[in-house]
Amino acid sequence: MAKKSKNYVAAREKVDRTKKYDVTEAVALAKEIDFAKFDASVEVSYNLNIDVKKADQQIRGAMVLPHGTGKTQTVVVIAKGEKAAEAEAAGADFVGEEDLINKINGGWLDFDVMVATPDMMGQVGRLGRVLGPKGLMPNPKTGTVTMDVTKAVNDIKAGQVTYRADKAGIVNVPIGKVSFEDEKLVENFKALHEQIMRVKPATAKGVYITNLALATTFGPGIKINVESL
Repeated sequence: MAKKSKNYVAAREKVDRTKKYDVTEAVALAKEIDFAKFDASVEVSYNLNIDVKKADQQIRGAMVLPHGTGKTQTVVVIAKGEKAAEAEAAGADFVGEEDLINKINGGWLDFDVMVATPDMMGQVGRLGRVLGPKGLMPNPKTGTVTMDVTKAVNDIKAGQVTYRADKAGIVNVPIGKVSFEDEKLVENFKALHEQIMRVKPATAKGVYITNLALATTFGPGIKINVESL
C-alpha cells in the first residue's frame, strides 16, 4: 500500500470518518483542508446500487452545471459543410472532417471533447481504438453525436460535465474548483444530485445511493449525508 503524505494524513485527521456531513459543511471542510499548490478540482463520488451489466441499469449522460467547472474545454467538431460553419461560429476550437480524422488517427489528442454529426460517425468510428481508451468517443447519450452542433459546443464551453457509472456502479463527477465560492459549489452539487436521482433506473432495487463523498484532487473523502441534499 502506498504511503500517504504528511499533508494528506494531516488533512484526513480533520475529517470525522464516522460522520456524514451536511453538504454545506462538507464543502467548507474540503476547502479548508485542501493542501494542493494549485487550484484543485472538487469532485463528487457516488456509489450506486445498480447492476451495470443490465442494459436498463446503465447510467450515462451529460449536464451543464449552474456555475460551470472552472475548466476551459478544448472542443473538436467533426462535421462538414453548413454544420462545420455552425461549429466554427459557436466557438469550437478545431473543426474538420477527413483531414482532422487522419490527424487524430496519427496520434494528435490535444483536446478534451469531440462532437460529431451523425453523418460523420461512419468515419469517426475508425478512431475507436484511439478515442475509446481515452473516453473521447462521441456518444448520443452525452450529446456529442448531434446535428445541433451549436448547442453541443455552447453546452461544453458553459461547463458541461459527463457522468457514467463504471463496472462497480461508481460515478465520479467534478463540480468546480477550490477557488469557487462555497455557495456555487453547493449549487453545482445539488444540481448534479438532482440529475443522478432523475436517471435512477426503474428496475434498481433497494437503496439507490450506498455511499456519497466529496473530495478535492489530493484530499481525503468526506462522506455526505444524502438527506442534506
